[in-house]
Amino acid sequence: MQERKIYSTRVWVTNQLQPATICFHNGSITAIHFEKTKGAEDFSNAVIMPGVIDTHVHINEPGRTEWEGFETATQAAAAGGTTTIIDMPLNASPVTTTLQAFQEKLDSSVGKMNVNVGFYAGLIPGNSEHLEAMIQAGVVGVKCFLTHSGIDEFPNVTEKDLDEAMPIIAKYKLPLLAHCELYDTEIACDFENNPTSYQHYLASRPKKWENDAVDLMIRLCRKHNCPVHIVHVASAEALSKIEAAKKEGLPITAETCTQYIYFIAEDIPDANCIYKCAPPIRERANNEQLKQAFVTGVLDFITTDHSPAPPAIKEMESGNLKKAWGGIAGIQFLLNGSWTALKNTMSLEQFIPLVTSKPARFIKAKTKGTIAIHNDADFVIWNPEETSVIKESDVFFRYKISPYIAQTLSGVVLETIVNGKTVYQNKSITNKNKGKWLLQK
Repeated sequence: MQERKIYSTRVWVTNQLQPATICFHNGSITAIHFEKTKGAEDFSNAVIMPGVIDTHVHINEPGRTEWEGFETATQAAAAGGTTTIIDMPLNASPVTTTLQAFQEKLDSSVGKMNVNVGFYAGLIPGNSEHLEAMIQAGVVGVKCFLTHSGIDEFPNVTEKDLDEAMPIIAKYKLPLLAHCELYDTEIACDFENNPTSYQHYLASRPKKWENDAVDLMIRLCRKHNCPVHIVHVASAEALSKIEAAKKEGLPITAETCTQYIYFIAEDIPDANCIYKCAPPIRERANNEQLKQAFVTGVLDFITTDHSPAPPAIKEMESGNLKKAWGGIAGIQFLLNGSWTALKNTMSLEQFIPLVTSKPARFIKAKTKGTIAIHNDADFVIWNPEETSVIKESDVFFRYKISPYIAQTLSGVVLETIVNGKTVYQNKSITNKNKGKWLLQK
């Protein structure tokens, strides 16, 4: 295959948008010219930037493949301009808490990776002795829950479990990712008698749960000097705690997800379970603070926490929020959903690192997230100013159940290139299985 050259007046290189031609061959960037060169395809004013990196998705394969699976999830990622995803250790069966289970996960992904895929190990009570083997096999981090995960085979950890595991994880300088909600007492909010009310659901998982869990993780981060990553921050009250921990010099990072900055509780209708996730989507004033936390650097990057489920489990007919599976299908909308949410808060130049270089640094993917010679030829070419109304027929993940359907989003993906090959173009998948494993050894 011959070298390909792509040009635009807006290429994200050396931390700025500027005219450039990118040359790539055999999956790697071979040259960068700050002008249009002979034979380059001209993408005019479209933005050419590194492929988006989503470090928080649930693909549910093996074992719950009927919920999603690598084939559909990675097609949806590519359609949204995402070229690398990191899969969570739960919702698959078996859960990824032993080396054998990790091997089963790897085997199940073969021939189905339309983007690059990395993996986390799971920490549950009693499996600390398995962590080292999974770390040596190439996981990029370890995930735990501080409250019930929704999956019985992935129970939450206690402080005792964390004290046992964190020195092992710290030795390898890998991040421990924590779902931060500490269930203390049953909240008197009468959700039981109002199971279709979104406001009652919101009241049932208060900010205090998140705040207390973040306090615990900061304290243990300080005690063990183990890198800690707070996933899907939804409580703006936790931001000052995270900011203080960073100023103290603790190895702590934090993310939030597209849904927490795009949607607001005030607009969520009752009896519509597509909006249910945990922690819940909170009020406008809270979510405005989350957006500002990207400007100040308190929040490091954006993810989707893609967590799909079949219609019956999502209680699409009953609208029963108490019974419904909690999770939002959004893997395809990290780029356009987040940009739509943030475009009035920050510039495109401030936004791009939140979905490229910053998540790449987090997973220590040195050849991803920036356009530089010898780096991987993973790109998205898109028009940030163009809007589109999302239709069911646009969606590539398995079940067309998502709060992003019918939304008007800014940002249209023209082409997604994975390891030098076009995977998505003209609203269709063109080359399958061009992704690779992202194993950190």
